[in-house]
Amino acid sequence: MEVLIKILQLILSLSILVLIHEFGHFIFARIFKIRVEKFYLFFDPWFSLFKYKPKNSDTEYGIGWLPLGGYCKISGMIDESMDKEAMAQEPQPWEYRSKPAWQRFFVIFGGVLFNFILAIAIYTGVMFAWGEQYIKNSDVTTGIYASELAQEIGFRHGDRIISFDGYHTEKFNELQVDLIRTQAKEAKVLRNGDTVTVSIDPVYIATILNTPGMFNFGIPFEVMDIPDSSINAASGLAPKDRVLAINGQDCGMFYQVQEKLATLKGDSIVATVARGEEIVLIPLATDTTGKIQVQVNTNLNDFYTITQKEYSLFAAIPAGIKKAVTTVENYFKELKLIFSPKTEAYKSVGSFISIGKIFPSSWDWHSFWNITAFLSVMLAVLNILPIPALDGGHLVFTIYEMITGRKPSDKFLEYAQMVGMILLLGLMVLAFGNDIFRLFN
Repeated sequence: MEVLIKILQLILSLSILVLIHEFGHFIFARIFKIRVEKFYLFFDPWFSLFKYKPKNSDTEYGIGWLPLGGYCKISGMIDESMDKEAMAQEPQPWEYRSKPAWQRFFVIFGGVLFNFILAIAIYTGVMFAWGEQYIKNSDVTTGIYASELAQEIGFRHGDRIISFDGYHTEKFNELQVDLIRTQAKEAKVLRNGDTVTVSIDPVYIATILNTPGMFNFGIPFEVMDIPDSSINAASGLAPKDRVLAINGQDCGMFYQVQEKLATLKGDSIVATVARGEEIVLIPLATDTTGKIQVQVNTNLNDFYTITQKEYSLFAAIPAGIKKAVTTVENYFKELKLIFSPKTEAYKSVGSFISIGKIFPSSWDWHSFWNITAFLSVMLAVLNILPIPALDGGHLVFTIYEMITGRKPSDKFLEYAQMVGMILLLGLMVLAFGNDIFRLFN
């Protein structure tokens, strides 16, 4: 059932994105009186599930059977259909190729523009309906819990990260992402009251990219519950007790207690515990794995200030625009990583399988719309890349014509389209290959 829910969310999200993208092409084509022969959701090789052509209309609307996208077939345009027979005919007034370059520019740019507008609209709606909730990096006064990779690089438990190459991260959960995006060579951290510089060897970027969870919250060790079956059920330990030391050695953080107990397996210990305003000493036992068999409070709300922002409709609009622009900027940074072999970011390129995995296993409209807005930005950015067969490739040729006054020949455009399709096919092979490799490893 979980897989089915993910698939349904993926199909619905992509359907919305494709319809809006193709509608961007469609609406500008109709504004400039260019015929649109077909407007389809999903692809329809050999047959379609549904098709309808209104009376006195030049456009056939339909739904294909292959749910991998959709298309808007514009008369007189060299696209993925490679309709050479139609292009061999004399240009007609209603065709794309007969229109001035500036009009063709807007027809091509319309898809990207509408995807960006959609992202703004969704982010605005999300801000208005749910607002924002996050923990500021500056509010994590307990510092980080550093993973093994983070420690190998030079970070330590309890570090409070100030900046990466001068860039200050606002949200704690974006620390690792910002480290990757900036490809930082150094980090400033507050360690035991002193500002320390952690040098980051660029060789680690690839590993950082593929190893999530470098920085976690260094939460205190606070008892939430003591099960009746616990070896310390009758010890006197109580919910809300916060461990400050073990056998007289300071270790108030969760990771510190864990590390200390790991050296005291099957032993008797004395825990120094804060109980309200009172400090008490409680004898405890550890099991053979170095645990005291209690449930620990991991509710972040109990330890940190949660930043909650609510937006009126009018306030949500600029917030939505800012979020969309920031997402575009960040995605361009992430694309740079893919084209940098040393980062090995190309190994993280994924297909529909990877995209489907990012949706939650239960239907959550908040997550669904956030993911859809991000995918809309991703679709816009990818389409604007100057690769033949993508909107960006068409735009490059159109801009060239606008500047020089010389239009590339139809034969050149056909060859360029073929090269672009080969490049895209190679990218699809890489994406599906990466996904298949991850499935079996």
